[in-house]
Amino acid sequence: MTTVLAVANQKGGVAKTTTVASLGAALAALGQRVLTVDLDPQGCLTFSLGHNPDRLEASVHEVLTADLRPQDAIVETGEGVDLLPATIDLAGAEAMLLMRPGREFTLKRALSPLLSEYDTIIIDCPPSLGVLTLNGLTAAQSVLVPLQCETLAHRGVGQLLRTVREVQQITNPDLVLLGAVPTLYDARTTHSRDVLADVSDRYDLPVLWPPIPRTVRFAEASASGATVLAGRKNKGAQAYRDLAENLAKHWAGSELVTFAPAVDS
Repeated sequence: MTTVLAVANQKGGVAKTTTVASLGAALAALGQRVLTVDLDPQGCLTFSLGHNPDRLEASVHEVLTADLRPQDAIVETGEGVDLLPATIDLAGAEAMLLMRPGREFTLKRALSPLLSEYDTIIIDCPPSLGVLTLNGLTAAQSVLVPLQCETLAHRGVGQLLRTVREVQQITNPDLVLLGAVPTLYDARTTHSRDVLADVSDRYDLPVLWPPIPRTVRFAEASASGATVLAGRKNKGAQAYRDLAENLAKHWAGSELVTFAPAVDS
């Protein structure tokens, strides 16, 4: 059975796209057939996986607005995952979708023919709570929230969780909130742990293990059009491999391993 996972946070700069690309590559390394979907008009995931959005002939925009078959827009990547890419044209999709009945279900309908072709589909939602993000949450079975381990990082988390609850009530009652993925984590400081403890207590939100460490390798990988897993061994790549194993075991029936921020890891 295909797992459809949305990765969402309306706050930018929380390593959301890095999480989608690296988690997808790590799941592919475990033998899964993985499709990543770029729903961000900025096309950061598309670029991170080695494709120039300005040179693509077809993208998720045409899939959502012109009834193009997703198979005709999907491209391969060097990470062993397939990609349904985005271009700047996607910025106009919100206005076009607003005029359509059942607009929140557009992506779900488009992805339906692909469910037999992939083990996991990961959706990179844009940093907003507009129609595109609602499409991502409606199409998904579960949602992850990347959360930067800094004081202001959880501003807006409450709003995102309200949106998730509304989606569960209206368009996708089966949507499961898996929890937060701590990113840009510095285990040497009590500040990072305090932020996670506050989020966990305030929002009753599980914090998944392991936390993703702050490392320059992520920026270097993005600039080269590859994920951090493609380079030599580093702690960031290993963290995403561990997270992928945690999720894969959960989808196979095990409980998620969560992170206790009060305990130094």
